[in-house]
Amino acid sequence: MDSEDNPSATICKLCGEPFSLPEEDVDGNLPRMLLCAHIYCTSCLLSIHHDGVISCPECEVESTLPEGGVFGLQQDSRIIGLIYTSRMNKMKRCDRSKNRKKHKSSPSSDVKVDTEDPQRPADVEKIKKLVDEALIRAAESHSVLNRIHETLTSGLTEQLKRERARLEVEIKRAADKASHAVHKWKDVQLSRLTKLEAEFSSGRSEASGVQKRMKALEIAMQMAREVRRVPVLEQYCTLDKVVETLQAPVDEQSYDMKCITLGSGMSCVFRSQCLHQSLELSLKMEDGVPQLLSESPPKDHQQSDSSNKPPWQSAKGRSRNCVSPKPEQQQSAGATGSSSRGSNRSDPGTPDVILEELLVEGQETAPPPTGPELANDNWGIQRRRSNPSFGHKRNVTQWVVVSHVVNPSHFYVRYVLGKKESEVLSKKISRFCCRDNCRFTSSDSVQTGSLVFVKWTEGLWFRARLVEVFQDRCVEAVKVCPVTQLASVRVFFLDSGLGQSLAIQRGEETAESSLKAVNDLLRKVCDGVKVELSYFAPQAVRCSLKDLVPYDLTKGWSKEAQLEFLSVVGSAAVEMRSLGQDRDSQLVDLKKAPMDQSSDVPISIREYLVFIEVARFYSPVKLGRRPLLYYPPKYPEINTELNAVVSHINSPADFYIQLVDNMEFVLLSAKLQDCYGATAVNEEYDLNIYCPVIEQACVARYEDKLWHRAQVIGHPAGRKVEVQYVDFGNKKVLSVGDLRKIKDEFFALPSRAVRCCLSEVIPPDGKRWSDACSRRFISLAHQKLVTVVATGQVPKSEPLPVKLFESPLNGPLDNIAELLVREQLASFKEGSESSDAGEESAVWDAPLELGLSTEGVDASDPTASGERSEEPLEFDPRLKLPGQLNDLRVRVSHVTSPSSFYVQLTRNDTQLKRLCELVKKECELMEPEDVEWKEDELCAALINGVWERGRICSHVTPGDSAEVMRCDHGNKVKLHVSNLRMLPLSLTGSLALECSLTDIRPAGGRSTWTATACDLMSFYLSGASAVMTIKELTDERPVPVTLFCSNKMGQFISIADFLSSEGLALRERKPRDAATQRPKEADAQCPVSGTQTGGSDGDKKQTPSAPKPAPRTIMSAEKVKTGLYDPPELPCLGHIQISVSAVGEDGLIYTRTQNQECQLEQLRERIQQSLKALPRQKPYTWKSVRGCAVIGSDMLWYRGTLLEVLGGHVKVQYVDYGLVENIPVVHVYPMLLCDDVPQLCMPCQLHSINPVGGRWQRDAVALLREVLLNRCVDVHVTELPSDPRGPLTVELFLDGLSLNRILCHHEHASMDQTVSAQKGQSEMSPSLLLDDWDVDVQDLRGPEEPMLGPFIYPDLPQEGERFQVRVKHLWTPNVLFLWPLEGTADVEVDGETLDEALARINANIGALQRLGDFRHGGPCLAEYSDGKFYRARVIRFRSVEPVKVLVQHVDFGSDDTLPTRKLRRMPAQLLRFPSRALKVRVAGFKAPSASGREDVLPYSPGWSVKAAMEMIDMLHGNISASVVAREPELTVLLYDEDEELVHLPLVSRGLAEFE
Repeated sequence: MDSEDNPSATICKLCGEPFSLPEEDVDGNLPRMLLCAHIYCTSCLLSIHHDGVISCPECEVESTLPEGGVFGLQQDSRIIGLIYTSRMNKMKRCDRSKNRKKHKSSPSSDVKVDTEDPQRPADVEKIKKLVDEALIRAAESHSVLNRIHETLTSGLTEQLKRERARLEVEIKRAADKASHAVHKWKDVQLSRLTKLEAEFSSGRSEASGVQKRMKALEIAMQMAREVRRVPVLEQYCTLDKVVETLQAPVDEQSYDMKCITLGSGMSCVFRSQCLHQSLELSLKMEDGVPQLLSESPPKDHQQSDSSNKPPWQSAKGRSRNCVSPKPEQQQSAGATGSSSRGSNRSDPGTPDVILEELLVEGQETAPPPTGPELANDNWGIQRRRSNPSFGHKRNVTQWVVVSHVVNPSHFYVRYVLGKKESEVLSKKISRFCCRDNCRFTSSDSVQTGSLVFVKWTEGLWFRARLVEVFQDRCVEAVKVCPVTQLASVRVFFLDSGLGQSLAIQRGEETAESSLKAVNDLLRKVCDGVKVELSYFAPQAVRCSLKDLVPYDLTKGWSKEAQLEFLSVVGSAAVEMRSLGQDRDSQLVDLKKAPMDQSSDVPISIREYLVFIEVARFYSPVKLGRRPLLYYPPKYPEINTELNAVVSHINSPADFYIQLVDNMEFVLLSAKLQDCYGATAVNEEYDLNIYCPVIEQACVARYEDKLWHRAQVIGHPAGRKVEVQYVDFGNKKVLSVGDLRKIKDEFFALPSRAVRCCLSEVIPPDGKRWSDACSRRFISLAHQKLVTVVATGQVPKSEPLPVKLFESPLNGPLDNIAELLVREQLASFKEGSESSDAGEESAVWDAPLELGLSTEGVDASDPTASGERSEEPLEFDPRLKLPGQLNDLRVRVSHVTSPSSFYVQLTRNDTQLKRLCELVKKECELMEPEDVEWKEDELCAALINGVWERGRICSHVTPGDSAEVMRCDHGNKVKLHVSNLRMLPLSLTGSLALECSLTDIRPAGGRSTWTATACDLMSFYLSGASAVMTIKELTDERPVPVTLFCSNKMGQFISIADFLSSEGLALRERKPRDAATQRPKEADAQCPVSGTQTGGSDGDKKQTPSAPKPAPRTIMSAEKVKTGLYDPPELPCLGHIQISVSAVGEDGLIYTRTQNQECQLEQLRERIQQSLKALPRQKPYTWKSVRGCAVIGSDMLWYRGTLLEVLGGHVKVQYVDYGLVENIPVVHVYPMLLCDDVPQLCMPCQLHSINPVGGRWQRDAVALLREVLLNRCVDVHVTELPSDPRGPLTVELFLDGLSLNRILCHHEHASMDQTVSAQKGQSEMSPSLLLDDWDVDVQDLRGPEEPMLGPFIYPDLPQEGERFQVRVKHLWTPNVLFLWPLEGTADVEVDGETLDEALARINANIGALQRLGDFRHGGPCLAEYSDGKFYRARVIRFRSVEPVKVLVQHVDFGSDDTLPTRKLRRMPAQLLRFPSRALKVRVAGFKAPSASGREDVLPYSPGWSVKAAMEMIDMLHGNISASVVAREPELTVLLYDEDEELVHLPLVSRGLAEFE
């Protein structure tokens, strides 16, 4: 391989100099390899090594030098071979050129051509020879020029790429150090980079010149070749000039190759100048001298530096100097930078952006802070100086970690973005502390306020400030103290905010021991180290929660407030929003990610502390101002019938109605959800209510998670408020967090709920309404459409007396008050008359919207009253249409699209009720049977507690869910097969008619209706009353109709015209010969019929007829029905290998076996060969299409399953891959491809694991896709589905690690303990993992600790015998750990008891090795809180970073989470002692079935804390037990001193139930 093919391979990436081999008198610059496998030249490695260690500039991995130092590092033989090969190739090219010059004959300088006779042999041979020599010379020149051009082109491209990347990094790094004003400057500078090519004009012009020379040479070469082939052409060209062009040599020195520079000379500079009262920042783009390719490395921009620092250290130092707290150094640096650079773009003294902030004390015009007084922090000013962005950012959200909490008004945070800087700082401090000059000597002294290094957690060093210094034999703190007399110090950790007192532990009272004790705990910071540390601002930022004060101002912040703050914040990152500055503290609000995965609303720490009543907001209320109230509701007029909905009922004398004559309230509700449902809107306008007042208008959240208008009516207790929903009338007690401030726009509409009472009746006893009467009234009227008649006027504060009537759309109305009196639940008032005698013949008028349909029609017209005369109909379960098909009164029951919707004739309402009763009577007593329901089979379905007729939509197996179409309504529902019964033949039929609107078609040239048109029609028509005219009655469905509904003005409008006016539909074009029939059609369409007008026949005959164009034909949708592809072939139970092709949003994993992978390759070829052209595209009805063919984005055919139709798109799942996509309809065809091949993709679900929140979250699905997609994994199939199309239950293993454990570690799921307890944990077979690996493990395994057996248990008496026990630990009241006292207390092994053996081992615990075997149930010794080690068993790993293990103390029963350093190997002799704590279940009682208490055990919510405490109190005496059962678990009965069962008091107090 020639080095010229890859020139960067022989160049050092750090300095840019080429590697070289050693010569006779010149030392070579050989490539050497570090421990991390990165390669640098010897010169660079000599310059960066320090104390025998080299830190890799690229990955920062430290490499220890061998004995020979840098020269002892391994040389890279590959690069040395490249250098040697390049040198040999160069020597061969030189020898070849010399030989060529020796044998080359010089061309004739004078070529004579006889133009008169061009075909003479002598002249022809002469021309050929001349051209051949010139072509050879030209080929060499062309190759040289080509190499030069490629170098210039590639260099220019690489140059632009490097410069763009470098300048983007510099600009972004500099811009991040300023506030919001700098972001605009950053965008401007980034936009200027698009013109960066203009900075390299010299390189582009040089490349253009070379390209022109190449083009001229190529033309001359082409002409010479033609003359060589046909010498006659010589007379048509100037051969002398062609030959001269071909023979012209190429002088490489004439081309300026140095124009390719690494740098454009542009750079971004950040300067800061810290004065006493101001802070000035400067961002500037400067120009400098470009550096050539041979002068600097190609990837890192360097500056000359007098110090012997590597280039990356110089870069870091330059960035730190930008924020130097010393003005003198900054000014000098700025002067040096400006003098060494030339600027062609701007004045060096005028920066592009300058930010100034005056910090003058005593001139603040802002109001005083609302929070409590905060203590002064000496490091606040220093932080503002060192960090320019501190204190300037308002309403900026940042992620932080709370490092230390004093109280909610005094705590410290660390920025998450500063984690990298913190790691660098920690390494530097550790390196400093290893130096000898950082150790204290006997002549040193410590001083209050000085900076020191302190050894704190896990042996790490941290920087801290001395707050107090205490000297030996001195009670009070001193300012200065000699190191040898230091007793204790109090320090403040700058990077965590923690204040801690440290005592100096001396072994002896000598100077040497005192000095050693101080150096073990403290290290001094010398001046050189202080300079380097000054570049790192303190990591801890002091903060305070804004507007938060203690709950009890007289006592101040309680310990509970601090603990609650710590518990809710924890160690996770939280979102911090800066709200201001108060002295040296930032006023902030912290928000934590929600703990409940079902909610995406973050938790505000301030609101949480207020909610639990450990703090409250400082928010003074201004008195003397009444809150803004709603307009009162609009009351109905007296003796006027109106339609209304009863929204809430307290009693017949107190209920609320909503008038339905105004549709603006529907829009109001939708607008409320849009406004208050968006989290960003609430944060932007701060709509939270902190101190609600009585009668305050607000917006409150209801149980359905929707927002409604409300009014505060009371303060029950704590942070609870009682509100009344003004549009519904009901009341509810809510948390303050469920209230929001109401915007002024929502006051425009009055309250909707009208408070009413029944005017005719009173309670039977004349005092109060009974619960039975209220329940009956609720069943009759609640949430139902009724007819309301107001009977009088009352003040607004009293309920409106009304009469309520059940509101069927036809027939007589039933007075609800009379129904209550008839059932003896109420009685009439004195003076009120019962109209039972005359009510039977009374006929109420039709409702308002139907009454309008008869305006203008003569009442005596028999056709107008024909429908009313047909009311008494015989019962018929099938739909029968009347003879008159015009102006039919219907109710729209379900809307799919304008081409498919269902209506019910209002005349059939009575029959529908009777039909439901008959179906209930026939099917209610039937027992569910295991019936295999087939498609289109009729059934009776229990839907929302009502038996209805239905039709099965698809094939259903027993035990599955079925999709059922409601025959009398038209919509589809999903039900379990246990809710289905066989429908008697006498009740088959349907009372719903499927219709479609005529004379319109979809807009936009589409063949299907858009989702907008379908949703709009469904929104306005579902459940609405309408007037319908059937255009043509045939047996085909849907029936073409015209539909009219009344608007809010009471006018009837055509739904077809409404859709056309909204731009969602177009009118069908009709031939002109139909124009004469238009008046009649209009009469037929409009339900408000008038007199028909039209011209005479004679007039029509005199009108000349124009030429008739051919009518436009609209292709009707073709009805197609396809089935599903065959289900996949399922594997057997056990271990297999599969490849993952997709992961669904529901967490299903789609896989293929190795056999299915081979079948997929064959299927692809078969499909592509069978389909050579696209089928003809037609409009289809996708209603019955299941399987389909799909054209993918790669224009290849795939098999799919149709899931859903979405307007112009369909949702399709690829059956062989599992992917789900939304695809345009034109790319989907209703046909099956290779239907003899089953599906090649199997859905899988994970075994014994529960996702957090009950469903897989987005981040969990993203993790699954990241680790599984396109990967071959090992799978253990644990269960096969009953439905072959259902998911397999599997366990997945990635390189032997269970996927379940990975998900649990990332807290996306939890293990199902019930399944794990029954079936055990599955483990991968070692042989399975090593099947595909040729691994020789011989002599690789070292000595292992001996495998200890399980613990032994004491021998218990026979069942029924009593024995004395002592309870060691209680888990729940009926699950505990006990110790049998008889036969186990004095067990001795080798002459000593268990206590003596443990005492002997604890005395020499250091001799025991740490635990290395962490298998489940393995024995170990675990350290308890008293510092002693006791016997335990390993349960599981609790965390990975840091590593902590959950263990159980076998002699006590308690659990503990410990780090590995607190676990030791157990001596084998301890296993010979029986366990002293047996886990038993106490028989005879169980947890109560219903418990409304909140104080429950978190790990067992069925038991209350009170029951556990009562059980503990009862177990303190002399307790005896008797064994009841040993399998499946040890079960006993416990007796007290009186030989009574222990659990009886719990049952008597209601804390437990008998089992």
